[in-house]
Amino acid sequence: MSTRMTRRVAIVSAELTNPYYPELVEPVRQFLEEAGYRSVVVTDHEVGDVGLEALVDGSYDGVILTTTTRRSTLPRDLTERGIPHVLANRMLDHPESPSCGIANAEGSAAVAELLVELGHTRIGLIAGPVETSTGRERANGLRRTLRAHGIIVRREMTRRCVFTHDAGMAAAEDLLLRRDRPTALVCGNDVIALGALSAARRVGVEVPAQVSVIGFDDIRMARWPTFDLTTVRCDLVELARRTVRMLCDQMAGGCLSAVETRLSPSLVLRGTHGPSLC
Repeated sequence: MSTRMTRRVAIVSAELTNPYYPELVEPVRQFLEEAGYRSVVVTDHEVGDVGLEALVDGSYDGVILTTTTRRSTLPRDLTERGIPHVLANRMLDHPESPSCGIANAEGSAAVAELLVELGHTRIGLIAGPVETSTGRERANGLRRTLRAHGIIVRREMTRRCVFTHDAGMAAAEDLLLRRDRPTALVCGNDVIALGALSAARRVGVEVPAQVSVIGFDDIRMARWPTFDLTTVRCDLVELARRTVRMLCDQMAGGCLSAVETRLSPSLVLRGTHGPSLC
């Protein structure tokens, strides 16, 4: 490979129609610009279509991966090619690359404690994809904390879906139409939770009087008065800052090591949670 510096960094992202990704990609772009690098957003579909060569043909000095699955081989491929890279918001089952993410289980534990305090025992879970660290860790953190309080999230009250509004709406509608519908829905991210709010409106279930809905991430839409979503806040600006710093250290000649950085989230209480009436 050429040793010529391009001063360009590839940001591998999902389609920017998902409102989460612009909120992560934009601060990443800003911090890279401050460090003297131009950013190029490459969708994970593009990487999937053209393969590893899209990232290692000499066009980029480094890569930031925001959609990596738990068992992805892409980080190892980049390591073997000597390409500086960092995982942002996602973790590998067996860490072998630098990564910066959220303490997902900690955030879910805070949600579980809130639901226990409010008296909820019939809890529905709409988890994200199990092949993602975010989907797995958030679901496991919720189950583990509730179990410590003697509350089990039953299989029939659990759904898994991709991180989209429509998938969340379909999963929530399925749960809300049950005779023993849950009194609370915990969602794998805010976009799923917005879908759950749409489902509740569609089937005539009042939020939060009849069902509480809780998200994860605290994207800007969650703060809009129309939604006023109770959620777990993740500091995406700080996540972006640390990710870029880790990548810049590598591009300056630093060692590529499996350093895993986790940022603590915080619970944000808004208008979609309330006490259980059952």
